[in-house]
Amino acid sequence: MQPTLIATTPIAGQRPGTSGLRKKVKVFQQPHYLENFVQAIFDTQPELNGGVLVVGGDGRFYNREAIQTILRMAAANGVSKTLVGCGGIFSTPAVSCVIRKYHTQGGIVLSASHNPGGPDEDFGIKFNAANGGPASETVTNAIFERTQTIDRYLTLDTPALNLDLEGEFSLGAMTVTVLNSVSDYAELMETLFDFNAIRQLFSNGKFRMRFDAMHAVTGPYAVEILEHRLGAAPGTVMNGIPLEDFGGGHPDPNLAHAKALVALCSGADGLDFGAASDGDGDRNMILGKNFFVTPSDSLAVLAANAQLMPGYTAGISGIARSMPTSQAADRVAAALGIECFETPTGWKFFGNLLDAGRITLCGEESFGTGSNHVREKDGLWAVLFWLNVLAARQQSVAAIVTAHWQQFGRNYYTRHDYEGVELAGAEDLMNHLRILLTELPQRKLGNEVVSYADDFSYTDPIDGSVSQQQGIRIGFASGARIVFRLSGTGTEGATLRVYLEYFEPDPTQHQRETQEAMQPLILIARELAQIEARTGRSEPDVVT
Repeated sequence: MQPTLIATTPIAGQRPGTSGLRKKVKVFQQPHYLENFVQAIFDTQPELNGGVLVVGGDGRFYNREAIQTILRMAAANGVSKTLVGCGGIFSTPAVSCVIRKYHTQGGIVLSASHNPGGPDEDFGIKFNAANGGPASETVTNAIFERTQTIDRYLTLDTPALNLDLEGEFSLGAMTVTVLNSVSDYAELMETLFDFNAIRQLFSNGKFRMRFDAMHAVTGPYAVEILEHRLGAAPGTVMNGIPLEDFGGGHPDPNLAHAKALVALCSGADGLDFGAASDGDGDRNMILGKNFFVTPSDSLAVLAANAQLMPGYTAGISGIARSMPTSQAADRVAAALGIECFETPTGWKFFGNLLDAGRITLCGEESFGTGSNHVREKDGLWAVLFWLNVLAARQQSVAAIVTAHWQQFGRNYYTRHDYEGVELAGAEDLMNHLRILLTELPQRKLGNEVVSYADDFSYTDPIDGSVSQQQGIRIGFASGARIVFRLSGTGTEGATLRVYLEYFEPDPTQHQRETQEAMQPLILIARELAQIEARTGRSEPDVVT
C-alpha cells in the first residue's frame, strides 16, 4: 500500500511546552494541525523508520480520532510496529513502562494531563524518547523547527482499526499490536512493593481508604491493582471509569478539585487514607485522616522510608526536585549522605540524572513523584509506595509525617495560582521582578532579610546543556523562599504560580495552620511583585 502525500503549510504556535503541545480540542481539529506536528516527529526522529512506536492517551475527547490519524501516518512513514493500549488508553507512566520493557524507539502520548477534557476543552500530544521519558529540549526544538518549514505529510487511506480488541492487526506494512493497557505496568509494580504486606493492611478490618481516579485514565489501573490484586474492597476506587470529559470535572488531584475525597478523609469518622490521580495518571495527592501531605513532604517522606520497599532495599543513589519544590528532600539527602539536585520544572530534566544513575527518586511540587522504575512521574506508584510505608510502619499518615518533621524539621509550604492571567500583564510582572534582582540582596522585606535573588538557571550535570530564566528565586537568611514562575501547562492566558516556604526546626511550632503560618511571606510576595496592580487579581484562584 503506497503512502498518500498531502501538501500542507506551516501552522504558527506549535512549540511544545514543558509537557508537549497543548491547545484546545478545536485547535487540534483544524485541518492539518495534528498531522503537521506528528509528521514533524517522524521527520526529526529517523530511528522510528523501521522501529517500534508506542501510542496511547488518557481517553479524553479526541483521543480515539487522533490515535487513528497517528497510526495511519506511522505506517506511511515506515514504522515497523506500533503498540497501542486497548481502547486507545494508556496512562503516561504506563507508556514509559512499555517503551522500556519492549525496548521501543519511542512513544507518542496523547494527553493534556490535569487540564479539563471535552469538545470545548484541552488536548495535548508529546513525544517520549527511547528511555521512556519526555523528549529533551534538543528534540522538542527540532520538532518545532520542522513545523515551521513543513510542506507535506504522509498517511494511508485506510478505514479505522478496532482498538477495543486485543491482538495483532495489519495497517499497510505495519503491525499494530493492541495491548492490555494495565498488565505490564501492574507486573512492574509487583517487583517494587510488598504486595503481601499491603494485602494484610486491607484485610485487617480496620484500614479504610478511597482512591479517586477522577474519571480519568488511572481508573482501570487502580481497580486491577488495588481491588483485584491487593484485595481492597470493591468500591475502593471512586470515579473509576475513564470518560472523555472526565465526568465534567477538573482531573487535577488537589484540595480544590478533589473535594469529595477530602470530605471523606475529614472529621471524626474520616478515612485512614485517601489518594487521587490526574487525567493521564502521572500525578498524585495523598491524604490521611484530617491530614494533607504536601507533594514536597511526600517526596521527602518516601525518600526517608525507601529502604522499607523491596524495590529500593539497597538504598537510593540520590534525589532530585524541581526548583519550586520545597527543600524538605534536601534535608533527607544530607542525612543519607547522597546527592540532591535542584532542576527546572519539567520531568524531562530528571531523565539524564536517572539514566546516569545519579538519582533514584525525584519529584515536583505539582503533585508529581517518581523513581528510576520509569522515566515519568507516576501517580499510582506513589500511592502504592505510601500504602507499603503504612503497612510496614503500622502508623497513621499523620503520625508518619509528624515524626518526619520531628527528625528533619518542617518546611512549611504553599503554592498560590493566579490562573488565566492576561499574558502581557504576567510577563510585565516577571520583568519587573527581574529588574529588582540586583538590588534585593541584603534588603529587608517585612521581618526577612534577602540573602540571594536570581532568575534560576540550570546547567545539566550530565550533558552540560543550559536552561535559563526558569523562575525568579528570592531566598532569605532564615531559609525561607519565595519563587515566582509562569506555568507552561495551560492553554489560555498565563498561570502565575507563587511558591512560598519557610523552615521551622522547633517541633512545638509544627502544627500551625499553613496559610496562617505563611501570611508574612504571602504579604511580602504580593507587595514585591505588585500582583494586584499588574494582574488585576486580589486573590489566587487556587491555593495548595
